[in-house]
Amino acid sequence: MRNIALLLAYDGTDFIGSQLQNQGRSIQGALEAAWEELTQERRRFTLAGRTDAGVHAHGQVANVRGMTRHPLTTVVRGMNALLPADVRILAAREVDAEFHARYSATRREYRYLLDVEPVALPTLRQLTLHVEGRLDVAAMTVALPLLEGTHDFAAFTVQSPQQKSTVRTIYVAHVSEVELFGRRLIAIDLAANAFLQHMVRVIVGTMLQVGRGRMTAVQLQHVLEGRERKAAGRTAPAHGLTLTAVRYPSTLLCWDDV
Repeated sequence: MRNIALLLAYDGTDFIGSQLQNQGRSIQGALEAAWEELTQERRRFTLAGRTDAGVHAHGQVANVRGMTRHPLTTVVRGMNALLPADVRILAAREVDAEFHARYSATRREYRYLLDVEPVALPTLRQLTLHVEGRLDVAAMTVALPLLEGTHDFAAFTVQSPQQKSTVRTIYVAHVSEVELFGRRLIAIDLAANAFLQHMVRVIVGTMLQVGRGRMTAVQLQHVLEGRERKAAGRTAPAHGLTLTAVRYPSTLLCWDDV
C-alpha cells in the first residue's frame, strides 16, 4: 500500500467546497473520480484544509492510499488529464504510511485580496473583493497583528457543536499592498496552526470595519477578549480568499523543488 501526497491548486468558483457532499461539485469528489478512472481503484482522499464554496487554493494538500504502480510523474500527468480544468495537481510525493494531510499539518496559510481601485477590474472579480471607498490601511496594519499569538477566537467563528475548542495560535497576521495587472490590491495574510470555520473571513470582515474607521485597534482587542461573535465584523465573501500553503515537518513532506 502506497501513501501519496498531492499538492493542489483550484479555482473554487464553481465548487460547493473542498469536502465531498451529497450533491454538487467538490474538490474531493473530482479527485476521487479521476483517481478511480486512472487506477481503477476506489479510494478516499484526505485534504489538509476544508475550504468553503468559492474559496480558491494553490497550496492545498491531499493524500491517498492505494496500490497503483504508476510512477508519480504518471500520477500527476494522468490525473491532470482527467480532472476538470479548474483543478490541477502541481506535484506528487511518496510519503510515509503515517502521513495524514490534515493531522500531520503544523501550519496553514491564507491570503485575502481586496481590490481598492475606484472601479472593479472584471478579470479579478472572482479572486478579489472590490471595496468601494477609501480604506485606512495604516490603521489596519496596526490593528491586525493584535490577533497574533494563542487566543480564544470564539468571536471570529460560527457557533458549532463540532468545534470542541475555539483556541488557536496565529503566527502571522499581516497587511500589505501588492500589485496585480497594474492594480493596487490590499493583501491580508494569515498563518495559524489551524483555523476555525469562517475564521479568516470574519477576521477580514472585522478588518474592513477598522479600515472604514468604524473600529479602533483597542476595540478590536476588546472583541477578541469578549469572545462574542456579534461584536466582530460581517463574514467577508468567499471569493477573495485563497489557501496559499500548508506546512509539515520536513521529515514528512517537502515541496522545495516545486
